[in-house]
Amino acid sequence: MPSTPDISVVVPIFNEEDSLPILYREVREAIEAMGSSFELILVDDHSSDTSLARMLELRAGDPRVKVLHFRRNFGQTAAMSAGFEAARGAIVVTMDGDLQNDPADIPRLVAKMREGFDIVAGWRKNRQDGFVLRRVPSLVANRLIAWVTDTPIHDTGCTLKAFRAKLVKNLSLYAEQHRFLPAMSRGSGAQIAEIVVNHRARRFGHSKYGLERALRVLLDLFVIKLISQFAHRPLHYFGLFSLPFATLAWSVLFLAVDWSDVDLATNWPQWAFTVFSLFLLPAVHFVLLGLLSELVVMASGVNRRSVLERLVNRRAQEVR
Repeated sequence: MPSTPDISVVVPIFNEEDSLPILYREVREAIEAMGSSFELILVDDHSSDTSLARMLELRAGDPRVKVLHFRRNFGQTAAMSAGFEAARGAIVVTMDGDLQNDPADIPRLVAKMREGFDIVAGWRKNRQDGFVLRRVPSLVANRLIAWVTDTPIHDTGCTLKAFRAKLVKNLSLYAEQHRFLPAMSRGSGAQIAEIVVNHRARRFGHSKYGLERALRVLLDLFVIKLISQFAHRPLHYFGLFSLPFATLAWSVLFLAVDWSDVDLATNWPQWAFTVFSLFLLPAVHFVLLGLLSELVVMASGVNRRSVLERLVNRRAQEVR
């Protein structure tokens, strides 16, 4: 087994005992047909069935299989983060362990990356899931995420993706942020592509996710917007939140002048002063938060490191 395989395949596992032998065989056949070396990193998210025992059996039969085990359930994002940290390949491929992602698409993902892209995302164009509970919420979420993050990805929820290892190893992930990896990376200049991949009907078990995940994704979306586009200028981000309140405050001021026909320099209507203050205080609050964030960013040296990284990357491109 090479010390540094060409491809690391990271698969979060939670109660997928029946899928594991098939998953291993399909991943092995797909990548061996490419003539590339690989490692299969299976991250057990504290399964309650025999998934861990099945993974250990696969590892005993093939040293290319690596098994990570969580002592309690941490979720898919934590499992992916652990897999990224353990990966040794130059290219990291992520996929689900329920066999709905097709390992036969891995060669196409890798071939697209070799055209010069940093991330290649899968698009489940013909998704084999329930229409009302899975496809419709996913469609709405994907449109919202693409609009807010300005990342042209049709299917952010598709786990089947390929990444440059040096890119994902530098990302700090938590909550439900695995689906936002392209948006988070785009802020650092990553080149992103998307290809249509095969999506298969579930063969074993049942889905681990429900509609309650939508709220968590929506909240994470605001965090990703800040990280991906405003990490180096947080005042702009908080300024956007202050604008509606400031606009409402000044609208109240002008309405007071028109309706009360008084000189506000000497006499404020009680209702106008109260409403004006209620809207102005949040506006000032967000501006102060933005200024405080600017101080934090300046003290952390993030901007200086960012400039240095751009200079190093530019020099590296010139050398090539």
